[in-house]
Amino acid sequence: MKEIPDAKIQAWARLIRAQRVLLERVEQRLKDAGMPPLAWYDVLLELDRGNEGLRQYEIGERILLSKHNLSRLLDRMEKEGMLQRRPCPEDGRGSVVSITAEGRKLRRRMWPEYAAAIDEVFAGKITAAQAGEFSNTLQRLLD
Repeated sequence: MKEIPDAKIQAWARLIRAQRVLLERVEQRLKDAGMPPLAWYDVLLELDRGNEGLRQYEIGERILLSKHNLSRLLDRMEKEGMLQRRPCPEDGRGSVVSITAEGRKLRRRMWPEYAAAIDEVFAGKITAAQAGEFSNTLQRLLD
C-alpha cells in the first residue's frame, strides 16, 4: 500500500471539514434571514438557467448540493408554487420541471443573503489570487 504523507491526509480532512462547516454557516445565514434551505436556491438557479425546463435527472446532474432526496425536495417546492411539472413530450413516463414566476422571485430574494454569506464565510477571507489558485487546485482534483 502506498504511503500518504501526513500533510496530504491533513489537507484531505480539512477539505471535508471546511466544506461541511461552510455549508452549515451559509444554511444558518439563510435560515436567520427567513429563507428556505440552500438546496432550494440551487434547484431554482438551475431551473432558471434551463429555459424550457429540465428533466429530474438533469437537475441532479447540475446542482451543486447532494442529490439525496431530490424527488421529495421537488415535491415540496412544487407544493409551495416554486416549480411546476409537465409531461415530457419525448417520454410519457417522465416530466419536465420548470421554474415558476414565484420561484424566480424567491431566487432573486435569496441571492443577496447567499452572496453575503459566501463573502462572510469564504470570499472575504482569501485574496483573488488565492481564490484562483484554490480553484485551479480543486479543478485538478475534479479532473
